[in-house]
Amino acid sequence: MSTVNLVEHFLEFKDLKNIDRVTLMGILEDVFRSVAKKKYGEEASIDVIINPDKGDLEIFLNREIVPDGEVEDPSLQVSLSEARQVEPDFEVGEELSQEVKLDDFGRRNVLTLRQNLQGRILEMEKDHLYNKYKERVGEIITGEVYQIWKRETLVLDDEGNELILPKDQQIRSDFFKKGDTVRAVVWKVEMRNNTPVVILSRTAPEFLEKLFEQEVPEVYDGLITIKRIVREPGERAKVAVESYDDRIDPVGACVGMKGSRIHGIVRELRNENIDVINYTANDQLLIQRALSPAKIGEIKLNEESRRAEVYLKPDQVALAIGKGGHNIKLAGKLTGYEIDVYRETDEVTDDVDLTEFSDEIDQWIIDILKGIGCDTARSVIDIPMEDLVKRTDLEVETVKEVLRILREELEA
Repeated sequence: MSTVNLVEHFLEFKDLKNIDRVTLMGILEDVFRSVAKKKYGEEASIDVIINPDKGDLEIFLNREIVPDGEVEDPSLQVSLSEARQVEPDFEVGEELSQEVKLDDFGRRNVLTLRQNLQGRILEMEKDHLYNKYKERVGEIITGEVYQIWKRETLVLDDEGNELILPKDQQIRSDFFKKGDTVRAVVWKVEMRNNTPVVILSRTAPEFLEKLFEQEVPEVYDGLITIKRIVREPGERAKVAVESYDDRIDPVGACVGMKGSRIHGIVRELRNENIDVINYTANDQLLIQRALSPAKIGEIKLNEESRRAEVYLKPDQVALAIGKGGHNIKLAGKLTGYEIDVYRETDEVTDDVDLTEFSDEIDQWIIDILKGIGCDTARSVIDIPMEDLVKRTDLEVETVKEVLRILREELEA
């Protein structure tokens, strides 16, 4: 392979690997110089001349002309008679520059040269990938699913770079097959065994934040600020937003007309429920909003222990806790308080705990009533009989008998 062909070969390699021409020329010069130094010695004077436009490359060995018989190092010196074979006018003390052909290096050095070139270009590719994605941490990228393994999914970006979407960074209901398009946030970039690894995430709060930026122009423009985001990926999320412009309703802008803006985000997150609330520095008000959709009665805060006692009507307790406890858990994360929920007495003093009726009502029936959130006699009586039958799955006659016993006790 000639020098020019070798250069052209690596220019084509460059196009595939997205390395600019000038950078490749620098790599070629360094590699050819190092191989020449290896052949002729570190002290040898080597010139590598590259024409970036044409891809031409020439190597010259420069040696001092000395009198015949006084050549001590053939790599540094050349005899006068040998020099005059090239140019008759040469004199002692002048410098002879001779082009070195690729064949002069020998087969082993040529193979070494090729390996060095490929190694250097591979290192450049690694640096390019690392620097590119290190700057894009926190941004959303779109890629194509290439391969699916048990613990992670391999995703290719638009340049063919390999990105990793680990299983624990996928939403539980995510299901991908080869060729699918997937959106995720660049979570972090690591070096593993001197190789950059780009890790994506669909569960990070940053993913939800960037989705809001894409769907809500006011967030992208900075008119609405996302103060805090907490998530149970695929289940529920709470987003606290704020606007410094009184003319803008931050919650309304994020949700959109008839939910038009939030629906796109919900679909992307596999129907994750998203509560958007107005942020406030008032902890009590923030806790009240964070426990939405439950209606809060009274809140008692202990700022030192960061605990909050929240009192609600019995029918609001389940709403405050939420399915699987997600609502109260996220509200605690959003506000920074450990939230304890208590049922309000509604100023009713003539109520009796269900455990007081264990002599007249079977314990298993009492357990069922407690299971639907009824701890007292009045909490059972307040539920219409038809609803009580449906919720407890008890026989109508059994429910009637229970209500009779409870009413008689309260009336007494």
